[in-house]
Amino acid sequence: MLETMRWLSGEECLELLDQTKLPGEIVYIKCFDHRDVASAIKNMVVRGAPAIGAAAAYGLVLAASGAVANKREIFLKEMETAARELAATRPTAVNLSWALTQLLQELGGATGDPTEFKGLLLEEAHTIFNEDILGNRRIGQYGQELVPQDGNILTHCNAGALATAGYGTALGVVRAAHAAGKNISVYAGETRPLLQGARLTALEMLQENIPVTLITDNMAGFLMAKKKVDLVIVGADRIASNGDVANKIGTYGLAVMAEAHNIPFYVAAPFSTVDLDLKNGSGIPIEERDQWEVTHHGGHLLAPAGIKVWNPAFDVTPHNLITAIITDRGIVQSPYGENLREM
Repeated sequence: MLETMRWLSGEECLELLDQTKLPGEIVYIKCFDHRDVASAIKNMVVRGAPAIGAAAAYGLVLAASGAVANKREIFLKEMETAARELAATRPTAVNLSWALTQLLQELGGATGDPTEFKGLLLEEAHTIFNEDILGNRRIGQYGQELVPQDGNILTHCNAGALATAGYGTALGVVRAAHAAGKNISVYAGETRPLLQGARLTALEMLQENIPVTLITDNMAGFLMAKKKVDLVIVGADRIASNGDVANKIGTYGLAVMAEAHNIPFYVAAPFSTVDLDLKNGSGIPIEERDQWEVTHHGGHLLAPAGIKVWNPAFDVTPHNLITAIITDRGIVQSPYGENLREM
């Protein structure tokens, strides 16, 4: 598997795999301050809710390296400012603000000289990174029990190793089922407009010799009607307390079609993706991205110049369309409001 990110202690920088260039090129870029990391998150060099959370954590470490304050109170204000800049890059994924809050809370309880704080932040960033990989493996083990021995799995976007610190959430379930010896195959929806399914999910599955077939997004309904799908598994960028799920645009449509064809629809995500402060999905902020992502591909104009474009990056799937939510703490089923809070 390709590494999504790595901390280079000798150079004091974060190295990120540039996912905008995959699968054609494998290129890593180096981030030497938190603004480099913020730019990489905004421009989707690194993407996926758990991955941008971990990247932002390292971004705050870089902010601490560049801080000039020698007084604790001023240093903390500098870190809060850097955290706000990082959090503003992509508002929908709650893992981003969750990771930054974890680091700021560590700082809030720290005493001593600010010159010692960077080491504390780096340790916490490493913990977030490593715990994400371990948590994803737990998601895989819990989730693979829901996969039949002979199963055709439809997934959307990329919720694999490339969207996390490693292993993956939805694709973590796929990996675990494959490792358990189950005879599975994957249908990867291409995921317009940036084709994360075609470019990234297909690449991950091919690298691991897991049977995969690429389809365009508008083929999913007919694929279900032809009885070629046994279950749908997707990731999540934010889960409200009632179980409503924000994920890559197109997820809601898949959930509606899965219900119409009586196909289980599963969401796989770490518990850090759950936002218990949100009553339901209507409160989830939905990022809207630049129109060029829709009107252009590979630098080429695909639509009439000047056309009006609506480009939300995510949609919200109501909890009643979700069969179960697979987390690193276990499988959650309806009633989600009660069971998520209990977990």
